[in-house]
Amino acid sequence: MKNRHKPLPPGSVVVLIPCYNEEQTIGKVVDDFRRVLPGADVWVYDNNSTDLTPEVARRHGARVRREPRQGKGNVVRQMLRDIDADCYLLVDGDDTYPAESAIDLVRPILLGRADHVVGDRISNGTYGAENKRQFHGFGNELVRWLIKVLYGHEYRDVMSGYRAMSRPFARTFPVLSQGFELETELSIHAADKNWRIEQVPIEYRDRPAGSVSKLNTLTDGAKVLHMIASLFKEYRPLPFFSILALVCLALCLLLGLPVVAEFQQTGLVDRFPTAVLAMGLGILSVLFMAVGLILNTEVRASRRAWEIECSHAFMVDREVRKRSHRLGIRADE
Repeated sequence: MKNRHKPLPPGSVVVLIPCYNEEQTIGKVVDDFRRVLPGADVWVYDNNSTDLTPEVARRHGARVRREPRQGKGNVVRQMLRDIDADCYLLVDGDDTYPAESAIDLVRPILLGRADHVVGDRISNGTYGAENKRQFHGFGNELVRWLIKVLYGHEYRDVMSGYRAMSRPFARTFPVLSQGFELETELSIHAADKNWRIEQVPIEYRDRPAGSVSKLNTLTDGAKVLHMIASLFKEYRPLPFFSILALVCLALCLLLGLPVVAEFQQTGLVDRFPTAVLAMGLGILSVLFMAVGLILNTEVRASRRAWEIECSHAFMVDREVRKRSHRLGIRADE
């Protein structure tokens, strides 16, 4: 690409490549990122591959570690715990994302302009043209719409596996997922915590012949939807429980109004079970609303505490790095 040879701003960049059975592509991926980002460390975490993925990655110059807990979320969680850097570039090992776009993704981080940068495959149409897996495009659009409605941020490509993160973002990101829900969790965390987000259009190419995707459209899609619902409940309890309260209230009125009308006409309650059910739904509606209000207060207090703790931690880290720089050593040594 045209800006491939432009120098990067000073800073520490690491390329994180979680891998499971990518023997066919990992060598090229490592070579490409070492060529495009010659000053960056390339880390490959092998997730119980049954082929020669770790050997090939090591032979091509990557720093290789093994993560025995299966799942992409588990791998990335350990990567962020183990590795210290100013900028983390996360990419899959299947050679579907061009290394030439790496500079475009890490530059906003190193310039202090963004905390989370997403490689957007959708806007330029390359994902739609190259992707041959049924329903993946539909799933991406569904998740993108849900995040826009529930969290108020519009992503162009919410399921992209090509992302850059700042050190503060990576250090405070609580990885809860174990598998391919990771991208959804990253997107929601960035939107909910008001991190600075940028989206960079990238070219996308489908997997080469013989390379097999590990993503199952139905089971992993169900896990992604469950993750959205869980995080919605935890991050936005008032809207979540308000929806449940409104559903219960609507059912209460639907079942109860005919019983009330009948009682006004005849003075009798013939459908006593229906009346009890309607009353129970009304009580449940009030309880859901009360739970939402209580949890919303707790979430607001927790968010204030999180902001204060993060600010203090970043100030301490900044001072440590300044002292280390004056002494001529790295902060993580």
